[in-house]
Amino acid sequence: MNDLRRTLLWSVFAVSLLMLWDGWLRHTGQPSLFAPAPAASEVAQAASGGASGASGANSLPQASATLGGVAAPVAGASAPNAAEAATAKGERITLQTDVVKATIDTLGGNVVKLELLQHRNQDVTDQNMVILDHTATHTYEAQSGLVAQSAADGALPNHLTLFTPTTTERTLADGAKALVFTLASQPVNGVKLVKTYTFHRGDYAIDVKQDVVNGSAATIKPQLYVQLERDGTPPAAAQGPAFMGGPQAYTGMAVYNAKGKYQKVDFSHIEEGKAEYEKVDDNGWVAMVQHHFASAWLVGDKLSREFYVKKVGTNLYATGMLLPLGEVAAGQSKSLETRLFVGPQDENRLADLAPGLELVKDYGWTTILAKPLYWLLKHLHALIGNWGWAIVALVVLLKAAFYWLNASAYRSMAKMKALNPRIQTMRENLKDDPQKMQQEMLKIYREEKVNPIGGCLPILVQIPVFIALYSVLSSSVEIRNAPWMLWITDLSVKDPLFVLPALMTLSSLLQTWLNPTPPDPVQAKMMWIMPLLFSVMFFFFPAGLVLYWLTNNVLSIAQQWMINKQLGVTN
Repeated sequence: MNDLRRTLLWSVFAVSLLMLWDGWLRHTGQPSLFAPAPAASEVAQAASGGASGASGANSLPQASATLGGVAAPVAGASAPNAAEAATAKGERITLQTDVVKATIDTLGGNVVKLELLQHRNQDVTDQNMVILDHTATHTYEAQSGLVAQSAADGALPNHLTLFTPTTTERTLADGAKALVFTLASQPVNGVKLVKTYTFHRGDYAIDVKQDVVNGSAATIKPQLYVQLERDGTPPAAAQGPAFMGGPQAYTGMAVYNAKGKYQKVDFSHIEEGKAEYEKVDDNGWVAMVQHHFASAWLVGDKLSREFYVKKVGTNLYATGMLLPLGEVAAGQSKSLETRLFVGPQDENRLADLAPGLELVKDYGWTTILAKPLYWLLKHLHALIGNWGWAIVALVVLLKAAFYWLNASAYRSMAKMKALNPRIQTMRENLKDDPQKMQQEMLKIYREEKVNPIGGCLPILVQIPVFIALYSVLSSSVEIRNAPWMLWITDLSVKDPLFVLPALMTLSSLLQTWLNPTPPDPVQAKMMWIMPLLFSVMFFFFPAGLVLYWLTNNVLSIAQQWMINKQLGVTN
């Protein structure tokens, strides 16, 4: 039974860690450990993608005679304007508030770059974190424009049309609550689109008012589209490639509406023609998601909209919403309020912006445990003021919650350790009679009232909690660039000096020393080898997670030592 207990314990532990790693890779969009690696040609295509297909006619949404694409789509309603844009050249205008620095290109009136002034790049710590950007090798921007419902309406201003600024303010003034920037398109068939961006102090959500001014002699039926365009290459992991290809969070698109709820659409799904999502509703939003950050177009409820995702160039993809504006008579205008969010995945802020927007911070199947753990961790941070010590306090609370369960396991293990000399002698005497050896071992356990598998239950109960906390610490942007003390300046990346992993390895070996030694010599050796093997992974885990595990080990050692002393068990 002792052999069975040890085998079961280590099997559960090994399989749990393996499945934890594989589940994280699959959950965050990385290749599974059990799936074949992508073909070299696919990798090469991803690396060489970038901006080659950016801002082309392909990125215009197809117009449709009825929302939802029931009628045959009109594929080229705005194509003439796209051709003009090929030779047009815009001016890039930089706007700055206390939290963002945004660059708007007058060619299209699009947000082509956005820096977060309160978040640093983990690779180059003296630079701001850049979310949206449009360079020779990378494309990620927020676009909007008009498309006609029918070919008869002709071309309309879109995200390839040249715009002219009509306001001069570029920086949020001291004491001001908002910075307003307006630009108007050149008339296209007599129709102008006026975009008004309102940046609010301390806010990552930008109000974008879209005004359609019909200066033509005919009534038009325009549709407004808002979309996010991005290449399919995920951001580089901090400090180089992560161990075994992960963890690196999901990079891709998301669509949310009441019919389908939160729906992730990976770039590979579009390539394979397997993108599945609810396409029509009167509520919802679209987003681009990456580790710790997201961008999203938000529109008020009770307005019909069509959601779309598409490939618009080599390794270039777009997701957006198509919104009908109804008829706009000659000489009249119509406006629609939209919002553009570009910023960190702060659950509370996102939940306040739009229903379901907090889901871009995706815990996967661990949500039921991760949500309360995050809530508790955030409140501990509010009390303590340091994320590292908040993690330590969280471990103390979890250990207190599981105290009696752990105590039962440690008592069982202490009794097993006390019985080891007697069992070892019995095994030596009966080594030629395995059946009788097993019977005698069971007899000893019954006489001493010892449950040989009593130490397994606490580990089985706590493994889901550990996995959920792994998700919390890996996903929470608050941990990013958060210092603990001394050399630990960022809890979301590995310990640069590997001190915490080394201490965790030593603590694991000390725990092994306190545990009962298996009578079987092979298992006894494995008891010492397994902690060393598992500790290798922790050298590449985020420092916050290693801090959690180290604190858990220290408290477990203290509790186990106390119980051993109470029962008179010597080591």
